[in-house]
Amino acid sequence: MADSSRKKALFILSQLNNDDIDWIVQKGKKEVLAPGAILIKEGKQIDALYIVLNGILSVLLDDEESKELAKIASGELVGEVSFIDARPPLATVKAIEETHLLAIPRRQLVIKLQHDMGFASRFYYGISLCLADRMRGTIRHIEYGRNIELDQPELDREDINPNVLENLALAQAKFNWLRENVRA
Repeated sequence: MADSSRKKALFILSQLNNDDIDWIVQKGKKEVLAPGAILIKEGKQIDALYIVLNGILSVLLDDEESKELAKIASGELVGEVSFIDARPPLATVKAIEETHLLAIPRRQLVIKLQHDMGFASRFYYGISLCLADRMRGTIRHIEYGRNIELDQPELDREDINPNVLENLALAQAKFNWLRENVRA
């Protein structure tokens, strides 16, 4: 299960049950971005939460697209921060290569979260795990920038709660199933 600690979607999928995954597949729609296409524009509201199925995206800080903050690859989430706090995104996200995404419409997801408390609990816990992992990675990155010696690489599996780590193998299987069953 190499690299699974980097796949933020696995944190959410590890918490969702099979009915939840089925709902995501039914409501989600596959989108394909050509290289150079913009998925998210800084300052502009987005209307979906995305899971990267295949491909690579770039997160850019300004309109000149000169400051790349990160690359986003298969198994990553896009738009989760804007989904949680509903403010416009602080960065632009653009495809580096052809990228296949699962777009979960914001409106339908909000309705599902309001009417299905079990789903909401599992979904928000998964988002919390995702954001906590990102925060730990950011802190490690800052420490590394200060030349502090780190014994572990960024986002090491030992950093993940053991209970969550047990679920990541199953989450990888769920992600693979999701990738195969998304409708166009």
